[in-house]
Amino acid sequence: MKIAILEDYQDAVRRLPCFSMLNGHQVDVFTEPMDEDAMAQHLAEHEAVVLIRERTHITAALLDRLPRLRLISQTGKVSGNVDMAAAALRGVTVMEGVGDPTAPAELSWALLLAAYRRIPQYVSALQAGHWQRVSIDGVHNTIGRALKGDVLGIWGYGKIGQRMARYAQAFDMPVLVWGREPSRAQALADGHRVAASKEAFFAEADVVTLHLRLNDATRGVVTASDLARMKPSALLLNTSRAELIEPGALLRVLQEGRPGFVAVDVFEQEPLPVSDPLLQLPNVVATPHLGYVEQKGYELYFAAALRNVLVFVAQDKA
Repeated sequence: MKIAILEDYQDAVRRLPCFSMLNGHQVDVFTEPMDEDAMAQHLAEHEAVVLIRERTHITAALLDRLPRLRLISQTGKVSGNVDMAAAALRGVTVMEGVGDPTAPAELSWALLLAAYRRIPQYVSALQAGHWQRVSIDGVHNTIGRALKGDVLGIWGYGKIGQRMARYAQAFDMPVLVWGREPSRAQALADGHRVAASKEAFFAEADVVTLHLRLNDATRGVVTASDLARMKPSALLLNTSRAELIEPGALLRVLQEGRPGFVAVDVFEQEPLPVSDPLLQLPNVVATPHLGYVEQKGYELYFAAALRNVLVFVAQDKA
């Protein structure tokens, strides 16, 4: 079978132990982002594609231009990036993989610590010859702070949110939860506080961390008004999806000083252009969508996705 692995930015997949599962098949690994025209050109002869989470969108129009495609094997869960109805109509099988909350939760906590203690800013200043300075600009040359005693606000109390709550307890941070009724009920059962309202949640939390799935109900659910209720000393942490926040709201409220700090791993445009205004702000810590990008997670995700390819091939031969 001719198989394509798409948008492996770091060219990491071919170095995973599980990659050997595809021995005997023709495999092409594409490391650069491709628009729809480029995918139609490069994938015209491929029978299967392996997708890395939600990076690649497979539309009905694209499927019409890939007549040989028979299988889409998704690492993790399919979440709106594949037109499932169009795939079914065209006889293209879509297979889901497995997921694990560990890597995104650990990255979220790393970003929280980095932003709170201003670690990236201190590192950058040290490399420029400035000792114990965050910035040569006096306004932004502020010291970091400890987590102990500050309120961690978690919106979305699923597998990742629950893991974040356990981390918070280890750091002596009280937890405040907001979300759908089942999430709030589970949080209460776990001994955490639930906010009286969304408005109270944003006003009280010292850190707001978002752990929601992106769908029609959650797109733009965090508004500029919500963010404006946060303390000037507060941190907004988003490792879920940029589209959870109202378009344009994040940059606007940052410039107005509420919240005072942001740590983000996700962006409306990815890869993010170096000219993006967020990257120019001294109170922003940004990483290039690394939530699940780590060795153990990749082996888990790709082993499942490649195993699905082999299952499909075996069934096709039967």
